[in-house]
Amino acid sequence: MAAASARALAAAVSALLAAAVLLASPSPVAAEEGCTRRPVVFAFGDSNTDTGGTAAALGSYLPLPEGRTHFRRSTGRLCDGRLVIDYLCESLNMSYLSPYMEALGSDFGNGANFAIAGSGTMPRDRPFALHVQVQQFVHFKQRSLQLISHGEKAPVDAEGFRNALYLIDIGQNDLSAAFSSGLTYDHVVHHRIPAMLSEIQDAIVTLFYDGAKNFWVHGTGPLGCLPQKLAELRNDDDGGDLDDSGCLRTLNNASHEFNDQLSSVCHKLTSQLKGSTIVYTDVLSIKYDLVANHSGYGFEEPLMACCGYGGPPYNYNANVSCLDPGYRVCEDGGKFVSWDGVHYTDAANAVVAAKILAAEFSTPNVPFGYFCKT
Repeated sequence: MAAASARALAAAVSALLAAAVLLASPSPVAAEEGCTRRPVVFAFGDSNTDTGGTAAALGSYLPLPEGRTHFRRSTGRLCDGRLVIDYLCESLNMSYLSPYMEALGSDFGNGANFAIAGSGTMPRDRPFALHVQVQQFVHFKQRSLQLISHGEKAPVDAEGFRNALYLIDIGQNDLSAAFSSGLTYDHVVHHRIPAMLSEIQDAIVTLFYDGAKNFWVHGTGPLGCLPQKLAELRNDDDGGDLDDSGCLRTLNNASHEFNDQLSSVCHKLTSQLKGSTIVYTDVLSIKYDLVANHSGYGFEEPLMACCGYGGPPYNYNANVSCLDPGYRVCEDGGKFVSWDGVHYTDAANAVVAAKILAAEFSTPNVPFGYFCKT
């Protein structure tokens, strides 16, 4: 039954992505032609984008059930299968991004992934904050061009770096830590968020003056819909902060505020950095809709972790997380939006990616693969 369900889910996801690619493209002809030059993507962020960087950097091992749905093996992803970035790569018919930190078996021909689980924007010099990830990229590029200048081979040449897409998806850990540390809502909105956005702006500007021109920036998701945060509420509050979808209003309001300010930063930089294209994508609206209208997408459990401990309503316990002794995992992750209380399932990521590919939530409204078409 589980294998049949997984095959049915995979078929449904493939169909969904195919439809999304058509919707995202200016015409059916462009969709069929795909990229006219080799797509190169450099990704920066946290565990929502980390394809194995943390496992490589720390020598950690994430056994099954991590990776059980698609890869059938451990990949270093905090998910039962693919992340959003994996689906976006699939849409361009390119290989999955290898982690920059992975010494063996990496293929950087289509770019590299600098995202590391647990990362945020601050403190900026602490491994592996966004600033550090950008500095790692600068080293990667300098070393690549140095090799080429000496007549040796490098996976990406100067043209590849110039035409590449630079994807940034970060901020969730910063917001989560701010509220967990007891900061007030006003302090987070008026002080912490502007400081976070200053780091993201600095990253974009640094990359631009290093030759980047194509940027794809994701807003943060609805922090108040994570089972991790909802389980904290169960112990500390009477539930008065819950909205009609069962999510925490205060945390989601902060997520909205972060995204509104991030969108403004992207708009401002677009006018300042001549020749650049900076696309902002409203991931919060995509993910909140997935929770609020979960049944329409085929999900049964929008707010309960598939892998965790404690049972309903959230199956999350900070002392017994997924993979810890005593954890329990659901049989069919395709019925759950949340994998482990913090990260989404392969099935949920497929829906999020399809919405991104449709470009409806992006400003400006351009398809994801715009950067690899001449």
